[in-house]
Amino acid sequence: MTPTRILIFAKAPQPGVAKTRLIPVLGGEGAAALARRMLANTLHAALAARIGPVELCVSPSIDDESWRGIAVPTEVETSDQGSGDLGARMAGASARALAKSPSVLLIGTDCVEMHADLLREAALALRAQSTVIYATADGGYALLGLTKFSPSLFSAMTWSTATVADETVVRIRKLGWSLHVGRLLHDVDEAADLVLLPKEWVINAAI
Repeated sequence: MTPTRILIFAKAPQPGVAKTRLIPVLGGEGAAALARRMLANTLHAALAARIGPVELCVSPSIDDESWRGIAVPTEVETSDQGSGDLGARMAGASARALAKSPSVLLIGTDCVEMHADLLREAALALRAQSTVIYATADGGYALLGLTKFSPSLFSAMTWSTATVADETVVRIRKLGWSLHVGRLLHDVDEAADLVLLPKEWVINAAI
């Protein structure tokens, strides 16, 4: 299979910064601990997929003290997200990734359903299609796969809303690119989402 670069977007899993919508339930430390577990889970899935290089695109810089003590496997490349809104940062990272690899999968760390088989499935779809998207139940997407780049997929997008995935699909269609739509996935962002976590993950609510 042609190598596919996996690009993981993540911010430092620190208290008060990570999983902020879960702080009322888990507390700052608990939310950060969950963010670290989800980051580790995503990194494991990306490496286990064995479809190509894995790059962790971080905010702030990996040299910042907020990343101290966070284990990142040595085989994972790291890069900075840079400045601008989420769209600008994703656009820049996508353009750089596609300059290195013929295809790229952009993922975050919020979807615990992200596993090696799913990533291999998405990479396989990119052998026949220009793009692939796996939407989430909240209207965003957990994975966007590209073999081509256009800033129009990321600019002037109202992020963190229920229309992101649908609007991205519309923009892909306008470009005339072929598209594979994968299964619906789920992010863990709100208290109600905690039921999606694997049963072996022990998550303690704040008291």
